[in-house]
Amino acid sequence: MEKREQSYKSDVVIIGGGLAGLVTAFELLDQNRSVTMLERDREQNFGGLARKSFGGIMFVDTPHQRKMGIRDTPELALSDWNSYAQFAPEDLWPQRWAKCYVERSRDVIFDWLTQRSITFLPLVNWPERGLFYPGNSIPRWHIAWGTGYAIIESILKALYNHPNRKRLTIHFEHHVNQLLIRENVVRGCSGIDERAGETFEAHSDHLVIASGGICGGDLSMVRDNWYREWGEPPATLLNGSHRFADGTLHKAAAAIGGKLTHLERQWHYAAGILHPDPEQKMEGLSLVPPRSALWMDAQGRRFRPVPLMGYTDTRYIVEQICKTAAQYSWLVLNWKIAIKELAISGCDYMTAFRYKNKLKLIRNLLFGDRELVSRLISESEDIVVADSLDSLASRMDGLSIGGISIDKEQMLSDIRAYDGQIDRGERYFNDDQLRRIANFRKNRGDRIRMCRFQKIDDPAAGPLIAIRTFILSRKSLGGIMTNLQSQVLDSSQSPIKGLYAVGETSGFGGGGIHGRGSLEGTFLGCCVLTGRAAALDIAGRSL
Repeated sequence: MEKREQSYKSDVVIIGGGLAGLVTAFELLDQNRSVTMLERDREQNFGGLARKSFGGIMFVDTPHQRKMGIRDTPELALSDWNSYAQFAPEDLWPQRWAKCYVERSRDVIFDWLTQRSITFLPLVNWPERGLFYPGNSIPRWHIAWGTGYAIIESILKALYNHPNRKRLTIHFEHHVNQLLIRENVVRGCSGIDERAGETFEAHSDHLVIASGGICGGDLSMVRDNWYREWGEPPATLLNGSHRFADGTLHKAAAAIGGKLTHLERQWHYAAGILHPDPEQKMEGLSLVPPRSALWMDAQGRRFRPVPLMGYTDTRYIVEQICKTAAQYSWLVLNWKIAIKELAISGCDYMTAFRYKNKLKLIRNLLFGDRELVSRLISESEDIVVADSLDSLASRMDGLSIGGISIDKEQMLSDIRAYDGQIDRGERYFNDDQLRRIANFRKNRGDRIRMCRFQKIDDPAAGPLIAIRTFILSRKSLGGIMTNLQSQVLDSSQSPIKGLYAVGETSGFGGGGIHGRGSLEGTFLGCCVLTGRAAALDIAGRSL
């Protein structure tokens, strides 16, 4: 007996149930449209990668910034954005989206989220300051109280309680693999209901692709589209994206004429470790690297001539590591630095933030997050601990890969030289990392999470810790080209009727809103921005 084909019908079909898809659905319900959502994952994972994120979002000129005495403007933010993006002249739509983001982040993103009971910590953070050219000139990174988990839960609650909830149908474990086009208008999609083992078609007047990027799955598209100026992709490349972010819908859009751009532009993190409890192959955890740790290559030698340091320029750090022979690195630190500065870019390990435990958060800020560091040491195969530098180097050698050995003498020399400068005092600092630490500590938001010029080889701060870190694939900076209404464009940059792309699928806007690099916190923000733009255009309105 042949299995029947299922058929769905609504005003709009949304492929993907991540943040961008959820925002689009909510906005469409506001506009009294009927919506069918097709989500490939299981219901318990509804919300996508955003659910597991730390929940930091870049905003411009918020009440939080003003209360801290931070003066921000769209003009300054756009200047910083362009500095990092290094747009090419032909990147017209990415540039227009970037301008839209900095001008509308307050009302279109911040206000929309806060109206749905999402709150942000009062202390604004300051990542991606830049190294050789400006990054964020001022703090803009707002952390959601409850992390990305709270963002998704708040939006789901609002969605499920929407007055037009009956106009929303959600189908889980539905794998879309083809777009349906009739008389040059996209009218829906088809695929497999993986739970029932049946084919389906979903028909609509408008179709929105919100399926994520290409940086998950089996990483084959990441490797195929690797940025070749960095050489070959690392042999060990960790997956920090969603398991279904495999580019299937990029290919489907291209098959009907959609233009793909900048797939070689990807946002990777430099301090990934193997996930102790992986749900997918080569899954990794992304560390927030301690700024007082020494970043060393696979042989235990400090990077030169510019020392690597977190919160400065992630793309530059990734590039330097990729250009080494081994393409992985080490963070060398001690217990005192770790409990004060080490964090995870995700919600599962940042329990004080995740569960909104204010007392625990304050205690961690004052006395260090001992629970997190102890857990990582006990669970991770990438972390070694020792009581002496000599022993630490030997244990690092035990984790070396590909015949690489630790250069013990150079490692000890680099650490002693660094510690020696700290012994001589701040006015004699001639080390760029120490000078940057001094500058970072002038900002209150950084000072409470940083040690004050902490030596590495300090018996009072032990034990010593070394963390083997790999490149971790996270986000696609390129994608399907879209205009400011999130309509998918063809090779002549004309809209394909009935088809929209939002969030990471669209390169977060225009097929590459970030250019070469992100100022951080713009990923979640772009999901809200592009999703709202698509829904309002479908309803005949604009942002």
